[in-house]
Amino acid sequence: MNLRNIAIIAHVDHGKTTLVDRLLQQSGAFRDNQRVAERALDSNDLERERGITILAKVTSIVWDGTRINIVDTPGHADFGGEVERILNMVDGALVLVDAAEGPLPQTKFVVSKALKMGLKPIVVINKVDRTDARPQEVVDDVFDLFAALEASDEQLDFPILYGSAKEGWMGPSPEGPKDEGMKPLFDLVLRHVAPPRIEDGPFRLLGTILEANPYLGRIVTGRITSGSIAPNQPVKVLDHAGKLVEQGRVSKVLAFRGLDRVGLDQATAGDIVSLAGLPNATVAHTICAPEVVTPLPAQPIDPPTLSMTFRVNDSPLAGTEGTKVTGRMIRDRLLREAEGNVALRVTESEERDSMEVAGRGELQLGILIETMRREGFELSVSRPRVLLRRGPDGTLLEPIEEVVIDLDEEHSGIVVQKLAERKAELVEMKPSGGGRQRLVFYAPTRGLLGYQGELLTDTRGTGIMNRLFHGYAPHKGPIQGRRNGVLISTDQGEAVAYALWNLEDRGPMMIEPGWKVYRGMIVGEHTRDNDLEVNVLKGKKLTNVRATSKDEAVRLTPPLRMTLERALAYIQDDELVEVTPKSIRLRKKHLDPNERKKAERQRLAEDVA
Repeated sequence: MNLRNIAIIAHVDHGKTTLVDRLLQQSGAFRDNQRVAERALDSNDLERERGITILAKVTSIVWDGTRINIVDTPGHADFGGEVERILNMVDGALVLVDAAEGPLPQTKFVVSKALKMGLKPIVVINKVDRTDARPQEVVDDVFDLFAALEASDEQLDFPILYGSAKEGWMGPSPEGPKDEGMKPLFDLVLRHVAPPRIEDGPFRLLGTILEANPYLGRIVTGRITSGSIAPNQPVKVLDHAGKLVEQGRVSKVLAFRGLDRVGLDQATAGDIVSLAGLPNATVAHTICAPEVVTPLPAQPIDPPTLSMTFRVNDSPLAGTEGTKVTGRMIRDRLLREAEGNVALRVTESEERDSMEVAGRGELQLGILIETMRREGFELSVSRPRVLLRRGPDGTLLEPIEEVVIDLDEEHSGIVVQKLAERKAELVEMKPSGGGRQRLVFYAPTRGLLGYQGELLTDTRGTGIMNRLFHGYAPHKGPIQGRRNGVLISTDQGEAVAYALWNLEDRGPMMIEPGWKVYRGMIVGEHTRDNDLEVNVLKGKKLTNVRATSKDEAVRLTPPLRMTLERALAYIQDDELVEVTPKSIRLRKKHLDPNERKKAERQRLAEDVA
């Protein structure tokens, strides 16, 4: 059968997964009476809740006798490690762009990788039904982006389609025609995307996606470069240096058919398949026939920029809410995650019962922690730290990110001022239509930790920030962190409404009456810049003297709600986030006040030295 392999590239929330839904529906992949969830490829709970794609996934459809394998890629830069590998498997790319927002950083990041690999893009301007759509200007922006990324003349001569994935149509102009549905897109893919390149020789496949299956064990997905594979065939696995990893037999060859996986008797070169039965094969390994000696080249992956320490939860409430609490369980789970996610780096930490996890950004690490807590893990995590490196001449370098902020014009002054305080440099400022402005900064990653919440406050919830790793640059010196101290509980027990009411003038609380607290736990934010120890267990003293006026009912201000991402951005170096399946608590690293003073004195002595 004729084959085409394409990837769908877009920024987060520009409509990739909805587009795949429509392609599946209109190609006849579903029965007429089949119940299918919206955004069918967003298969795990976190993807559905957040409305973002986290894991790259493959599906396939048949159109006019040609099988089209479609790879849905994540749209957030933190999951870019998934995207870089995926491009090895495809021969063409649909670059999907929102008709109002235009190309954003993640589009730029993936498109630059795709152009370098020589893929010929098809540009799809989606959401032309939006009231603020500006399709022609967006096409000009896309052309400028391709030119800036040094696309070849052939790549710059890209075909364009307009449409609305939500309404289920694509056409050669923003007006339509709308009655042909997705047919123009299918036909364009068959015309414009080349069939897969097939090399001569025995069977070879480069592992690209890794997953674990409770019945089949480890499953490696990739594209067959040459030869063919059948179940029970002997193969060997080579690493990127050509060293033998293992020898074995393939127990199952699975191919994608719509949303299902189907076992095949044989798969040939050019097709994207999943292989089971190899317990040690992983991403970037070459699975090949026994006579092959040279591995397939694998794409280099951009380095991690942030690291966090994952520790055993040692608070007084440890083990009361989770089922997986030991250091060994946490270590095994993290090492398993690092096998399948090439953008993560997991190493043993110097501290006891802790692991160092490095990744692309707060969201990627936050998703990992959220997944673990849903699996029943209890752990405490440190503040994200930026990974610095030394240049060839010995100068200290730090990661810099390109930050694109879309906001209403009246808020641009405060945003520029706040980011200047965080050592960011404004490189571009232009109107983006509808009274909104687009600001582009180069900012150190350190300065952006915890800025998202501040941006939403400063722009009254209208600011949208997108970030992308830009490169390493000389260290920009100290950046002021959180300005406020915290309120720390002095005792263990359940918080009392009367005590919280009396403490309200000290600062906003993070807990509610009846919540369990312990010594050293952070219960609120101090209005001043120093930490303050408070007693949230102190009830009202009862006397037998009756007052003429009844006691007023205690009315409390609603507490600060700490989500996981907000908590990670909020804490300082001497604090931890305690994560359990039911709660997210903030605490000091040293729960004993004397230990805290000793650690503070030691830190000051080191700073002086």
